[in-house]
Amino acid sequence: MLRAAGVGVGDEVVVPAFGNAEVAAAVTMAGALPVFADIDPATYCLEPAAVEAAVTPRTAAVVVVHRFGMPADVGRLHALGRRRGLLVLEHGESEAPYDEMAQRRERAAFLDAKLRGVRTPESGVGHTYQQYVVRVPGNGRPDRDAFARAIRGRGVECRVPVKTPVHRMPEFRRCVSLPETERAADETLALPVDASLTKRDMQRIAAACNALGGLLQPVG
Repeated sequence: MLRAAGVGVGDEVVVPAFGNAEVAAAVTMAGALPVFADIDPATYCLEPAAVEAAVTPRTAAVVVVHRFGMPADVGRLHALGRRRGLLVLEHGESEAPYDEMAQRRERAAFLDAKLRGVRTPESGVGHTYQQYVVRVPGNGRPDRDAFARAIRGRGVECRVPVKTPVHRMPEFRRCVSLPETERAADETLALPVDASLTKRDMQRIAAACNALGGLLQPVG
């Protein structure tokens, strides 16, 4: 895709470091250099101002990745591309059937209303909840990993969506400040909202999380 667009040796391509190592690998395979920009903490997608700050005279393209079913701010990113003469490519996620998407949204709405002590995801327009990602703030009390172990012990399947940001992986290591990416990698946890889950399942998930919620209030 990048080579076909004329991106190659000597070019830089701005990409996110929050997940999607394959995007950075594709840039490297094209002979270009991946340059990491920070994310919007609400959408987990590239933040347009951070992208603009990462642009240099060698920048040829930006690869926008939509995350967890929440679309990136493509309007601002494409406007930036036009203004700076950059190719803007979108890396999407596979779409679920409409019925399944509607059921995931229904389960997400239930958790939005019931969960306490964790930060629920932004319910922006177009969110399809491919993953329902909450934040477990670290404050010297049970952090994300301890929280995950605790709710797994109560029978709730959960997963850490991004264990290591790409800029911290040995093959792509960069000395770059990405505070929102780092914070998201430390705090995020994906809870189940599969269409197969029953109302009782959802109640069990909320109860397991809320049993720990009082421990996760910010320290005064």
